[in-house]
Amino acid sequence: MAATSASALSIGSTSHASKPTQLLQPKTFGVNFTSRNNLKSSSFLNKESTAALHYSLTQKPQNHHQPPPSALKIQASFKVAILGAAGGIGQPLALLVKMSPLVSDLHLYDIANVKGVAADLSHCNTPSRVRDFTGNSELAACLKDVDVVVIPAGVPRKPGMTRDDLFNINAGIVKTLIESVADNCPDAFIHIISNPVNSTVPIAAEVLKQKGVYNPKKLFGVTTLDVVRANTFVSQKKNLKLIDVDVPVIGGHAGITILPLLSKTKPSVTFTEQEAADLTVRIQNGGTEVVEAKAGAGSATLSMAYAAARFLESSLRALDGDSDVYECAFVESELTELPFFASRVKLGKQGVEAVIGSDLEGLTEYEEKGLEALKVELKGSIEKGVAFAQKQTVGV
Repeated sequence: MAATSASALSIGSTSHASKPTQLLQPKTFGVNFTSRNNLKSSSFLNKESTAALHYSLTQKPQNHHQPPPSALKIQASFKVAILGAAGGIGQPLALLVKMSPLVSDLHLYDIANVKGVAADLSHCNTPSRVRDFTGNSELAACLKDVDVVVIPAGVPRKPGMTRDDLFNINAGIVKTLIESVADNCPDAFIHIISNPVNSTVPIAAEVLKQKGVYNPKKLFGVTTLDVVRANTFVSQKKNLKLIDVDVPVIGGHAGITILPLLSKTKPSVTFTEQEAADLTVRIQNGGTEVVEAKAGAGSATLSMAYAAARFLESSLRALDGDSDVYECAFVESELTELPFFASRVKLGKQGVEAVIGSDLEGLTEYEEKGLEALKVELKGSIEKGVAFAQKQTVGV
């Protein structure tokens, strides 16, 4: 992981031309989700919030009557709920979200073991208030009036399992959670992490439609991990500074439906046909690489939490009025004949402001073939999700 300095951890996201936020002093520790390329940095901690976190993590014992610097007065105003907060993704994600001064209230929900997670996080001296909610009886209270709902709930992949193997379990979980979202915070941004995303996002859309509150601009399948992997692998292969690298990834969020557009890499770099093929396959199989490396002990939880925090941060920046925030996400789309498609989108206060189609122009022959191939599988996954949601409704 590249860093902006020896003392700052940097995590990339995208929007149009500004430099990453720098910490106030050298040789101190801060956290900043940023990227520097032709797109403006959508940093996890903006200039003021970086200063606030910098202060909270590095302050020395002092007179209790001495106030912190006036520049550190941050108005944290957003409420975030994480559904599945006691799980392998949920716990590290909750920690990263707790570190954001943009969050005033952090609601943690799970069917068990969430009280300890909340107690642990509540000891961190960052602005957000942490509350725990356990079981279905407390789900409505968890969701009341929240601005963003993040859903990593479900079972993880194990060796030999595909994302489709997870469908029967995770589909039902997502359906139940989205029903409660529709009833308690219908205007919230909804971030779906639960796999298979290619099917769970259509399930969520159908449930919201049935409830009469579907807003396609506020429903997102989080595919940021594919971008994170693409950026990392390309920077390693081409010996580039990671903070400078940006690779758009389109399609879906499973196997061949993941298509990194290596020809659109920023900064501009060339790949041989073999390099492009090898990198594409590795990015597509990144999740399997981790599952196999953990040998049955888990899946890609830490990198997914990192990617989810980046996408959440971008949503909060957009909600806070940043008019220039871009991320890749799996959303309702008209870029292709498919009803849902992952591509770069512009985020705003009302959700998706624009779906960016320019990345699909001027593709290489390899990318064109990949795009046509992924459509077949992605179409089936979307239809599978829609059919599940509609069947469940008929059966009620």
